[in-house]
Amino acid sequence: AEMKKRYTQVLKGHIALGSAVFPKGTTAGQLDCLARQFLWADGVDYNHGTGHGIGCFLNVHETPPSVSPNGRDILQENMILSDEPGFYLEGKFGIRIENMMQVVKDKSKKEEFLRFEMLSFVPFCNDLIDKSLLTNEEKRWINNYYQQILTKVYPKTKKEVQQWLKKQMDGWLD
Repeated sequence: AEMKKRYTQVLKGHIALGSAVFPKGTTAGQLDCLARQFLWADGVDYNHGTGHGIGCFLNVHETPPSVSPNGRDILQENMILSDEPGFYLEGKFGIRIENMMQVVKDKSKKEEFLRFEMLSFVPFCNDLIDKSLLTNEEKRWINNYYQQILTKVYPKTKKEVQQWLKKQMDGWLD
């Protein structure tokens, strides 16, 4: 029960960061709390950054930006970074949900706002999601994410992978 609760809280944080809309000039550190808020509400945290840059120098963990409490890098259009909140209970279990995303213009706003666009598409662990802890908006986000998996990944995979994908997304797709 605790693992399921923590996984769902980490997923909620992952969604909160991944769906953020923010003005130009925002630092990565300003958004870090979005991913941690659901764990913080229970008085727990994780001891690593929430995300890091990818592809600037072809290293794995790099800046800019650093999505962490100390991250001072200003998020700029076309930056690619990770969204990877987690939770760890020593000697029992660890959770990390990770995706890559790109900073893009939010064309729905009149002002200069940015948002994230997901770049990697892998289903979440359905067995560990407590749907009762999710808002309708979070459920819609997951459904939309899974629709993108069906469009971008599913057609390019073998039949056995397609069956696995459908099973992982069972109960989510409209």
